[in-house]
Amino acid sequence: MTVRLLQHVSLIAATVSTGLMAGLFTAFAYAVMPALRGADNRTFVDAMQRINVTIVNGWFLLSFLGALLFLTVSALLAWRGEGRPALTWILCGLALYVVVLVVTGVVNVPLNNQLAAAGNPDRIADLAAVRAHFESTWATWNVVRALANTATFGCLAWALVVYGRTGG
Repeated sequence: MTVRLLQHVSLIAATVSTGLMAGLFTAFAYAVMPALRGADNRTFVDAMQRINVTIVNGWFLLSFLGALLFLTVSALLAWRGEGRPALTWILCGLALYVVVLVVTGVVNVPLNNQLAAAGNPDRIADLAAVRAHFESTWATWNVVRALANTATFGCLAWALVVYGRTGG
């Protein structure tokens, strides 16, 4: 595989994987969390606990962690290759995706872990307090992830345009 082809494939893979993640986080922002907002406390806690377990699967991890890998490879190859004109957009996308990772690791995952540690919803004494601690903060920072990830996708889509214009 030539460097040029690897550069092209890594940039496409980065764009697709960040697009998938942007779609997931955005769907939570405009569909899942608003739908759960109307649910009773037990249903909310149970649903989010189930989602947080189910979502950690191979497809999610391929997109979530693959995006970082593909972005890094794209940046390194553009730095030294013919895709250098697209490098600024790739680096902007990488920086924005790091924001997504930091928010996820510092806010959303710890909240998910706290919700899991609360235990079975049937045995939680104060479901309203558990929900209140989780819901607003998680949803707000998920919107930040959705926006940063969508901006990442936009940067990479434009990087593909720039790369294509340079004969990449």
